[in-house]
This record gives sequence, structure tokens and C-alpha cells, in this order.
Amino acid sequence: MAKEIFGLIKLQIKGGAANPSPPVGPALGSKGVNIMQFCKQFNGRTQDQAGKVLPVIITVYADKSFDFIVKQPPVAIQLFEAAKVKKGSAEPHINKMGAVTWDQVKQIAEVKMTDLNCFSVESAMKMVAGTARSMGITVKGTSPFNN
Repeated sequence: MAKEIFGLIKLQIKGGAANPSPPVGPALGSKGVNIMQFCKQFNGRTQDQAGKVLPVIITVYADKSFDFIVKQPPVAIQLFEAAKVKKGSAEPHINKMGAVTWDQVKQIAEVKMTDLNCFSVESAMKMVAGTARSMGITVKGTSPFNN
């Protein structure tokens, strides 16, 4: 018989760096989850991605046990790394902060494909390019799509 779900918690934590301090501790403590057990499991699973911001969805069950799913880093974080900028533009339509190539966009789309709501790499690339545009990052080169 399936366990009864008590709640869902969505957090963004740096890989290999989960600790009981905020935001992890209060979010898990309010649901009655063993914080140190989660931190040890999360850090063990994400050692290879140390330092990268990783979204995690924690499913808490009625008996206070939990499961969690670690997703790929957000597209915005990957675009910052590819464009080598610290933050996006306050006026993205006027001030451009950096640039990425279509090859970099394709690479990001392929990595993030499992988490995106699309069926083809081309549509994932369009989503990544749209995110870049809204951040003030220019996509260099000619578009590989037949618009």
C-alpha cells in the first residue's frame, strides 16, 4: 500500500553543501523531517555537483519519512556560467550583459531537457534562448530554426 503524502517541499540548495541552517532547517523542521538525515543523504548524492545550485523536491510522508528528487541546475544559472556574468540586466531590452552562442544554448538545452516541458531539443533551445533574452544575454549567430 502506498504511503500517505503529508507535504511537498521545494528548495534550491548548493550541491554537497546542505546544512541545518536556513532555508533547509526551518523548511524541513516545520514538516517534522529529520534534518540531519536529509542533509547527509543530499550531500552524498550531490558530491559530484559541488557548488552548483540544484533544485530539489522533497516528498514528506505521514510517518515523517521522505524521498527527494534532485533536478538539473536552473537554466538561468547555467546561462550566467556560459556568458561569464554575475547577474542579469535590470533593463534586458536595452542593456545587454553578455552573450552566448547557439552551441552553448543547445548544450544547456540538452542538459536541462529532462526537467523542461518540451519534446524536442529545438523547442528546449527556444526556451533557453527566451530565458537568455529576458536576462539581457544576447544569443550570437544565426538561429538554426526555420521560423
